[in-house]
Amino acid sequence: MIKRFFVLVFSFIITLGQVYAYELDMSVDEEIQKKYNSSKLNYEVLPNLPKVDNSAKNTTTQTSIPKTQPTYNTSVPNITPVNKSAAITIPSGTKFSVKSDQTIADTMRATTNVSFTTTAPVYSKYTTIPAGAKFYGVIVDSHRPQISGNGGLVVIRMASLAYGGNTYRADGKITKANYKKVFLNNIKGKHQYWKSVGTRVSKGETFYGKSKNVSARMSNIPIIEFVSFVPRVVGALGYGVNAVVSPVTALFSKGGSVSIPAGSTFEIKLLDDVYVSK
Repeated sequence: MIKRFFVLVFSFIITLGQVYAYELDMSVDEEIQKKYNSSKLNYEVLPNLPKVDNSAKNTTTQTSIPKTQPTYNTSVPNITPVNKSAAITIPSGTKFSVKSDQTIADTMRATTNVSFTTTAPVYSKYTTIPAGAKFYGVIVDSHRPQISGNGGLVVIRMASLAYGGNTYRADGKITKANYKKVFLNNIKGKHQYWKSVGTRVSKGETFYGKSKNVSARMSNIPIIEFVSFVPRVVGALGYGVNAVVSPVTALFSKGGSVSIPAGSTFEIKLLDDVYVSK
């Protein structure tokens, strides 16, 4: 009788161990996939090492290290003086379709100059702003993705408009980026808080499903049938814990980055009247 009892306990421990070992293995595998692209591990885990020329042992070789972030050096022309009483007015609220001359990313620091090129003419009273005109602006705020699921941020303020050999003061903001509306001039990365909550709850559901499968298999084995309900109970507890703690763990997740390639479509809206020469 005692021997049979120990056999039952040993069988139960082994069965539960298989469930939780598999769950741990899946969790570790998910963490590895977050950090590494498994399809490229064979090619990118080790850096490319420079070849050593054994015939020139006494010479010193220098290996150039690529920059991790591009550097932007947009040259902004000086503002052309304009007599407002004799100038043509481009009214505030006028919108321009433009394309970016450089990548717009949340890795760019505040005070960085950026430029855009108009892609279509804009007609105003007594004048036309041709395609190919330049808008110059400056990044006034930016940050990388933050915890609590908050995405990256880029805020650009337009400062001048250049065409016809002159550069005019032009206060403006971004209203669209890559055909998506931009609110309050804030180009933001995706907010991931609720997605992180859903991911954690989904893990609990998956764990519960595996536990039910173990209970079903145990119920078909007469020797441990009487304890087949235990994995299901453990799975339900695991699901409940995941659901309860998911709003807290999601606070430590980060949102999406902002990285819009050069040549992407933007829309600029004037915030004040622009005065140009006749």
